[in-house]
Amino acid sequence: MFKVLAMAGVAALTLLASAPSFAQSIEIGPGGVRLVDPQFERPYRSVSISERTAVRIARSEGVREVDDIRRTRSRIIVEGTDYQGDDISVSIDRRTGEVISVD
Repeated sequence: MFKVLAMAGVAALTLLASAPSFAQSIEIGPGGVRLVDPQFERPYRSVSISERTAVRIARSEGVREVDDIRRTRSRIIVEGTDYQGDDISVSIDRRTGEVISVD
């Protein structure tokens, strides 16, 4: 009888020990390093650069004064003037921060 109870106890402990772990993963992206809880991670969620980062990228492309920042589904468009006073528009990939075009 004792052996049966001991085996049942070992089996119960084995099943409880195999419960899902609550580990977190690390995500490295444009915003830096952050912990991601796998329970709340959505596959359709996309990481986007901030407007501040977009302005920095646009300034590196020649924008001096920023007039407008527009967001589309895949781009951030920064409009303004360059150092010569001409209108300039910089289109930046919203996810990677890569410059798509400068008009």
